[in-house]
Amino acid sequence: MLTSEQLADFQRHGYLVLPQFATAEYCAQVLSFAKEQLNQNVAPLELEMETGYPGAPQTIHDQGAETVRRLLHVSLRTPMIANWATSASLAGRLKQLLGKNVILSQVHHNCIMTKQPRFSSVTGWHRDSRYWHFQRPELISAWLALRDETVENGCLLVIPGSHHVQLDPDALDTAQFLKTDHPANQALLAQAIAVPLKAGDVLLFSSNLFHAAGKNQTTQTKFSMVFTYRAADNPPVSGSRSASLPELTI
Repeated sequence: MLTSEQLADFQRHGYLVLPQFATAEYCAQVLSFAKEQLNQNVAPLELEMETGYPGAPQTIHDQGAETVRRLLHVSLRTPMIANWATSASLAGRLKQLLGKNVILSQVHHNCIMTKQPRFSSVTGWHRDSRYWHFQRPELISAWLALRDETVENGCLLVIPGSHHVQLDPDALDTAQFLKTDHPANQALLAQAIAVPLKAGDVLLFSSNLFHAAGKNQTTQTKFSMVFTYRAADNPPVSGSRSASLPELTI
């Protein structure tokens, strides 16, 4: 279970690292499964071309356009993954943060992110809650590093405490990414830090936390598995994309 200090850190900073939360054996199993799914092009997938991120290929004819960025709906692909995402060890900690009844969304994240070396694009500063539709924008994501994550291969960057920050709408672009050249954002951006992870580490972070990631500048693909959770009394808006798949109680 999370200590009182860990709970306070999450509330203050908007994120928390749980070192060596998953075993090396489990990470190896998921890596093997992910590589097999990639080799077989098992849908649903998200391609680099479809992200719309800076530096991503713009059309199917551009080099690297068909590079896979995410294996989607991974909880539906194998019990090995669904069982981990709904495990008692993870659920216990999430219940300390969200309340005694916690639900796994199978719409948001629910993926293995595959940031590949040659064609990975930059992920701009954003809050995940910008395009999710729940009664309250208060969800938590669990990010499992399947390999070591560093600045060089595009680990997450975060702005501690930014889940509490209220911004003028002009500080964001039309896609709700933080404008990095906006004068009012400079003090906030100056607080950004990298969150390197070892394989097996889990990063818990608020859906309101500003985060970003650079390109993978190494020769090895970075694999991360990510799930998103909500409190039972914070349902998705009826008719929205957030309500488009059944959810799992953990």
